[in-house]
Formats: sequence, structure tokens, C-alpha cells
Amino acid sequence: MEAMNSYDYDVIVVGAGSPGEHCAGELADGGLRVAVVERELAGGECSYYACIPSKTLLRPGEAVHEAREAAATAEVDVPAALAYRDYMVSNYSDADQQQWLAGKGIDLIRGTGRLAGPGVVEVDGVRHTAAHVVVATGSDAVIPPVPGLRELPGIWTNREVTGMKAVPRRLLILGGGPVGAEMAQAVRRLGGEVALTEGASHVLGREPTPLGEALGEELRRDGVELNLGIQATGARRDGQDYVLTLNDGRELRGDHLLVATGRRPRLPAGLDTVGVTAGSHGIPVDARLRAGERLWAIGDATGIRLLTHVGKYQGEVVASNILGEHRDAHYEAMPDVVYTDPQAGAVGATEAEFSATAQLSEVAKTATYNHAYAQSKGFLTLLSDGERLTGAYALGPEAGEWLQQATLAIRARVQLDVLRDVIQPFPTFSEIYVAGLKALRAQIAATRQPAGAESP
Repeated sequence: MEAMNSYDYDVIVVGAGSPGEHCAGELADGGLRVAVVERELAGGECSYYACIPSKTLLRPGEAVHEAREAAATAEVDVPAALAYRDYMVSNYSDADQQQWLAGKGIDLIRGTGRLAGPGVVEVDGVRHTAAHVVVATGSDAVIPPVPGLRELPGIWTNREVTGMKAVPRRLLILGGGPVGAEMAQAVRRLGGEVALTEGASHVLGREPTPLGEALGEELRRDGVELNLGIQATGARRDGQDYVLTLNDGRELRGDHLLVATGRRPRLPAGLDTVGVTAGSHGIPVDARLRAGERLWAIGDATGIRLLTHVGKYQGEVVASNILGEHRDAHYEAMPDVVYTDPQAGAVGATEAEFSATAQLSEVAKTATYNHAYAQSKGFLTLLSDGERLTGAYALGPEAGEWLQQATLAIRARVQLDVLRDVIQPFPTFSEIYVAGLKALRAQIAATRQPAGAESP
């Protein structure tokens, strides 16, 4: 094997999306010589076409909605909202990311990376060598096999919808997962009509049914047309309109069609040269994210959970391992937040021996935030094995923030008695944990009461 100093780099990271950049930055901070290979924009999907622009498009409608429910008035300035989106994605320039990489001493190699044996990455025919290679190639939007759909020109995926130059008159959305739900609300609150079709019985089909059903109610309240438990059987153009045929015989028409039916790992060429066989679910890795000899994989390419923060976490784990610290990845507490208003969040197990739900409307003084809280559908559900929290899911304002208490508790294996003893500030949404834990303890106690015993 070549001596370490005869390599071009200590580490080459293939893919400069959030996970790849995060990993490269940690490695560079650890004193290693690092390069990243990127075929598009450094910063990746999240920065330009997903997390950042979608949250930016959601925020104006959310702020207006909050104002109207808190004795104030507001209107969305649509041109300003779209202009601010352009600002947040740096007008689709990665100049700032290039500057960040250069400041870290990380080389940016433009082009498509191909694996060419252990420690070798070819970029447009040029060989680069490294002691370690990290694959961080991300994922692609899936276009499902609906007759006629793949042949249609101009259909939108997350890239086109987050980059919209004008608000659609009537947007058809195929798929009710996070992208479908978020962009349905964003477009609706920016003034467009929206009709969403989802094959599952509720939006957020991967999440617990009560969470998806509650968010669906909120979307309907916003005026989004939901077609749930319905399959699309055909897609076509009719003049300027897109037409979706449904399996109940109806047809939906709109001026734009967003396909939001999930993503699949994007794999680099040359995996065979490093002895890796990847399936449709991505590159198989061990607990340390190792995929083969001097080869690692992180982010969507692993297919573990296609979430930016999971990929960034994996990038940190791999950097730690390459820098000499043995570190395993742990996935029992992966938070997943949908940034609609209200937010929907979930973490950990979706089923457990014990579960209890607390209603947000019963938490003291949440009406200071919003006059409509007596009618709020918000809630927190806690799941437990009887000793500790194993899962949680919630619907409510900033639910992604207050759900982090559950995320930490699950990861740190905190005892329920300790959680019960945590002082929650008043008045906050986090106070819902007091009611949730009380209900959970009561359920556990009732189940464990000896047979025939009576309550005092």
C-alpha cells in the first residue's frame, strides 16, 4: 500500500451537499488535507432546492396567519417573498460556499466523481487518490410509473416548486409526504389553489396516523383540497392544463403539476471497483458508516433516513472515525419535522407498550400566543416501554423545537421519573410535557396494578 504522504489527499468526499461539506469541514478542522467533488452547486439540494427555499416560502404565510390570529393584520407581499427566496438561495450561486471551502483549506474539484478502485476517484477522466473516500452523492426525486407521467414536459419536482417564479393558479400535487404537505400550504397561503392526491389514508404516510390526520385537517382548513386513499391512474396535458386521472373516475386539472412521491439514493459509478453492491435502498454500511476498504458513505446515499440533519450527523461520525476516534452511529432518536403551520414532528418509535396524549388546548395560557387555542388540534403523544421514553410525536407551533426534549430524552435514555422532575418554563408549549408525562405515568401504573387490587 502506498505511504500516506504519497496520496493526493487524506480524504476525498464525493458530493458537496450538506452532509459532504459537514464531513469535509470536520476533517479539515482535524488537520487533514481534504477535497470535495461536486458536479452541481456546492451546498447541494438542501441549500438551493429543498430545506432552505421551502422554509423561506412557508414563512411569510405563517407569519401572516399568526398575525391574524393574534389581533393584528398582515398581508403577504408575494414578489417580496419570492425575492427573499432568491436571496436565501444566493441566487443559485455557490460563491459563498466556495469561499467557505477555501477558508477551510478544502479543494473543490468540479465534475462528476467516479470510483476507480480503493482510494481512487476519477473526475472527468482525471485520477485523484486518497487514504479514504467518503461517498455523499445524495438522492434524486422519484417519478412514479403513472401512465403518461414520465413523458410529460414541464412537471415539477422539489427543485422547480421551490424555485417558482410566480405562484401557480392551481397546483396539482402528487404525493402527501413532507414536500407535498409543505408546498401545498406554501402555495395556498401565497394565493394559489392546491389539489393534493395521496395514496395513503392520510398525509405524512410514513408518520403515525393521528399526526397525519391532524395535519390534514389543518391543510383543509387552509383551503387545500385533499384526495386521500386515492391513486393516480393517468397523467396528460390538455392545452395549458395538466390533467390527473384518479382511480375513482375523477379528473383534476391545474396549470402546474408537482410530483412529490419520494426520493431514492443517487449512487456513484464505479462501486464495483471497490467491491460494493448497492441496492435500491442505497449503499450498505456498518455501524461506523464504513462501506468497504477505506470507503465510507453518508447522507441520502446510505438510504437510512433521507434527512439533511441525519446526513450531517453521519458526516460527523465518519470524520470522528477517520480522525482516530471509534464512533458508532445511533438512530433510535432521529427527529423528523414537517415545517407546516402548525409543525408536525416525530422522533423514535411509532408504537410502544404504553402511550399517552396531551392536548395543546389544555396547556395553560397558550392563548397568549394565539387567540384560537381553545380550538387547537395540537397535541403531544409520548410512547414508552414503562421505564423510559421510546418515541414521541406532536403537532403544534414550533413543535420541532419542543420535541427536542423528547429527542434528547430518548437518546440519553432518561428515566421517566427524571423527566417528570424537569421544570418547564411558563407559559411555553413545552409545558405540555407535564400533562403528557402525568397521563403516561397513570397509564403505566394502571397496567401494573396487581390483579384484583382496587385503587384507594
